[in-house]
Order: sequence, then C-alpha cells, then structure tokens
Amino acid sequence: MGVMKGGGGERVEKLKYSRMKLWMIRATTSVLLWTCVVQLTAVGETWGPRVLKGWPSCFTHQDSSFSVIEDKVLSVPARVLPPKRVYKNNGYLMVSCNGGLNQMRAAICDMVTIARYLNVTLIVPELDKTSFWADPSEFQDIFDVDHFITSLRDEVRILKELPPRLKRRVETGTVYSMPPISWSDILYYRNQVLSLIRKYKVVHLNRTDTRLANNGQPLDIQKLRCRVNFSALRFTSQIEDLGKRVIKLLRQNGPFIVLHLRYEMDMLAFSGCTQGCNNEEVEELTRMRYAYPWWKEKIINSDLKRKDGLCPLTPEETALILRALDIENSYQIYIAAGEIYGGNRRMASLASAYPKLVRKETLLEPSDLGFFQNPSSQMAALDYLVSLESDIFIPTYDGNMAKVVEGHRRFLGYKQTILLDRRLLVDLIDQYNSGSLSWNEFSNAVKESHKYRKGQPTQRSVIPDRPKEEDYFYANPEECLKPSSYGQVSSM
Repeated sequence: MGVMKGGGGERVEKLKYSRMKLWMIRATTSVLLWTCVVQLTAVGETWGPRVLKGWPSCFTHQDSSFSVIEDKVLSVPARVLPPKRVYKNNGYLMVSCNGGLNQMRAAICDMVTIARYLNVTLIVPELDKTSFWADPSEFQDIFDVDHFITSLRDEVRILKELPPRLKRRVETGTVYSMPPISWSDILYYRNQVLSLIRKYKVVHLNRTDTRLANNGQPLDIQKLRCRVNFSALRFTSQIEDLGKRVIKLLRQNGPFIVLHLRYEMDMLAFSGCTQGCNNEEVEELTRMRYAYPWWKEKIINSDLKRKDGLCPLTPEETALILRALDIENSYQIYIAAGEIYGGNRRMASLASAYPKLVRKETLLEPSDLGFFQNPSSQMAALDYLVSLESDIFIPTYDGNMAKVVEGHRRFLGYKQTILLDRRLLVDLIDQYNSGSLSWNEFSNAVKESHKYRKGQPTQRSVIPDRPKEEDYFYANPEECLKPSSYGQVSSM
C-alpha cells in the first residue's frame, strides 16, 4: 500500500506539472499574439491602406481610452530603415568638396555613387571653407546628416568620421590625397583609384567638382546619383521649417516667380561682365578678380563676352525680358540671390516694373535669419527650397544653382523653368534700345524664341570629348524622369 500511495502521489505531481506547463504555453502564446497586434497597429499608418484597414477591428470606437492611445501612436508614422548592404569593405574614402552649395551638392551625389561602386566606406563629406564665401558651415549645419547616412545604408556604408586608428593619419598629415580627373568615367575610379584605396586603406579626394562624366554611365549609376540628390540630401529641420514659412507667406498673396538674379559682386568679378557699371565699379571688380589666384582668366573683354551670351543678364535687361514675356506686374517676384551689386540704383527699373518684388530679408524678421546671416550656404539652401516650390523659376545665368534647381524641378513634374537664351536676348535688347525693333516686334521675338525653353522633356545633348559644352547631368537627369509628368507643366 505504501508503494501504491507513493506512486499515486507521483502521478498527481506529474499532472500538476503538465497543467502548469500547458498554462505557461497558453500565456506565452497570448503575449506573443498580443505583441503582434500592437506592433501591427503601430505601423498602421504605413500599411493601413493596403492591409490593416481592411481587417475588422478588435476594438470599438466606444473605448475612448484606447482611441486616444491609438491616435497618438498613428500620428507618428514608423520610420522603416532600408536593410544594410553587406559587402567586403575595400577601404575608406574621404572627400573635400569645393565651390558653392549647389556645386557641392552635385559633387556629394557623385562621391556617394563612386563609393558605392568601389565598395568602400565613405566619410561624411567636408564642405568648402576656403572659397570666396569663406563659409564655416559643416555638413550637418546644412544637411540632415543622420538621414543622409541611414537612407543610403542599403547602398553604401557612411561614417561621420574615420576609425581612430586611421584618424591619426589625418592628424599627422600622412593620408594619401589626390584630385581625381574631371569628367571621368566610372571605370577610371575602378581602374585608378580603387587600387590606391586598397594600398593606403584611406584616400582623400581634394577636388570634387564635375569629377564624374555626364553621359555613358551605367543606368544604376545614374539612378543612384538621382536618389542621393532628390531623397538622401535633405536640409536640416531648421532650414526646412524656415523655407516652409517663406513659401506659406508667398502663397498667401497668390502665385509667385523665383528670379535667380545672379548679379552679385563675385559673379561679376569672376566673369568680367561690367555692363551698366560705372568706372569706379569696373576698377573694383577688376581688383577683386586679380586678388583671387584660382580665377585664372584675368583680361576679359566684357562687351564681347556679353554678345556671346556668357554674361548674366543685368537687372535692367531682366526687367525688359520679363515684360516681353508678358509676365504681369501683379506677380510676386522673389529674388533668390545674395546682395545685388550696385544696390537700389541697379534694381530701380526692375522694382518699378514689378512692385511686388520680395526677398527673404523682406518677408522674414531679422531674428528669423539671425542664424543664417554669416553662412552663405544656409541662405542659399533657403533660396533653393523656395525655388523648387515657385510657379515659375527664371535664372538669369546658367550657374550651378540654376542647373541643379532646373533638374530638380524636372524631377518634380517638369515644373516650368524658363531657360533664357542670353546670346539671342542681348542682341534683341540692343536692337530694341537702338530703335531697330518696336516693342511688339521685340516682345514677339522673345516669346517665340522661348516657346520651347520652359523645362519641357528633352534629351540631354552629348558632345564627345567636350563635356563642358554638353548638357549637365543634374540639369536634365533624364534617366530618372517620368515623361508622363509633362502634363503638369503650368502655362505662363
């Protein structure tokens, strides 16, 4: 009996253990299922339209306490990061960008693409601090650096700085540094630069402007350049928020045109264009040109250069052209530029023709721009955002900002960009001013010649062995554009 009693107790203990084990399994399963439901609910904003919104809810809207929590969760969409690309790292690439904001912007796109193609790790690019503008801004002062790194993690590894063991090489000045050849094919980097990176572990590219060819590159290379430009390079929240404020203020008063009036002192000194300047100003601009050794052209014939269409239009010439294009004076004209050389004297005719002339400095309070006053790149970033959103964008010179904004507006649906034929226009202006053309003849000639110069879909011109003369990739990244978007072009 003693044995039987002991055996029964053992069976009872086993039965209790089995029941407890079953209870634990059920409890664990319930917790896991509940966790899945909560996780799916949290990402409902992202997947809801296709998946979750079609499912019957386990909760009714009468449960107000849950509704409040649900609203708070769904109001912040979950940020889904792309998976990291796994690859054997061939070394590290450092780059120092040169030029203004938009020249550096294009260069950053090229450098990311090159790093991806070479399977190396890119260090966040260093911005130019030694050019004419002497802008002290770092990458993170202009661009959202964390977004830049994470949004491209499925393509290339990007670090904010070198690992400590390699960072010491920079500090001691023993890093291999070189300027890559301009307009190079992507194969140049594989055949010439990659071997150097493998040898030295880290290579520094000290020039980045136009270092990758416009044409003849694989489609995935071109598309990655676009992805960096249109998605990964996002301005800081402070710049973005201020840009939205400026756009909102403009929209409150109707449609607006952004005029990229490239008539600042540095532009005139560099180009040697002095149309409309007095003798004192001509001398000042000449002294400035000789003061900067990297501006190689010193002796310049302004009249000949203007007739060849190589000078920016003056404010007076611009006023004539806007009127000839039948742009009504009720339009707001936002001036996207730095300080205009000659000030109010040179702006008088434009201000008279278009009284709704505005700048960021007139739309915002000084306190709003206090943070941006010294760094010119941050001011240029603000103008860039406003330029993208304008009803019409008109650059008076085809510099880097004009080209990059043109391409970005094409990407946004071929938003109207009037590309002025300066060589033709200065001839028409001279004929009109001399009395050879009546106003109607002048106006009709201007409109007719620009009928197909409004940023419509077009193929990029290719000029073998003369890349400077062909169309710039970032002005017309046709590999990344949707032809069907042309229907969105607004009429002037």
